[in-house]
Amino acid sequence: MIFTDDTEEGLRAAVWLVNSAEDPDTLTDLVEERAFLEEFPYTGRLDRDEAELASLRDLRPHLRAMLLAPRDEMAAHVNRALAAAHLSPHLVRHGDMDWHLHAVADERPLSERVLIETAMALIDVIRADEGSRISVCADDTCEALALDLSRNRSKRYCSTACANRNAVAAYRARRAEA
Repeated sequence: MIFTDDTEEGLRAAVWLVNSAEDPDTLTDLVEERAFLEEFPYTGRLDRDEAELASLRDLRPHLRAMLLAPRDEMAAHVNRALAAAHLSPHLVRHGDMDWHLHAVADERPLSERVLIETAMALIDVIRADEGSRISVCADDTCEALALDLSRNRSKRYCSTACANRNAVAAYRARRAEA
């Protein structure tokens, strides 16, 4: 494990949200919000309404900028997010997660909690100088983010589909040369 469980989960959730904005948009209705919440079970206030969905959708470009920023800019994004939030740090344990830090109260809006959990995860990324683990997919036709949590830093694609498409293209190129 490179980061703590809560850091990895925060990064995965943020990347999922950012990638949901790629074509085709996969966060367009409350059913798709429910799918996000099933994959990333946030505790605390969940309104599950159009306003909450809209705030999550509006958050995506901001998360993308934070996640892809160079280290010093990433730190500036994190500092701005933390300064603007209503911080109420407290240790919690829920589900399969052992004790970890929630930086805002459970009553705060979901989009604010997602933003701050992303900022908290990026603190670990910045401190470990591991920003290169978050990149744009290596597929030339894809703008989604790839999150590399592997030990050997081998993940270059956002999904198996992009990885397979590029492997097939490389195979065909090699066969054409032969």
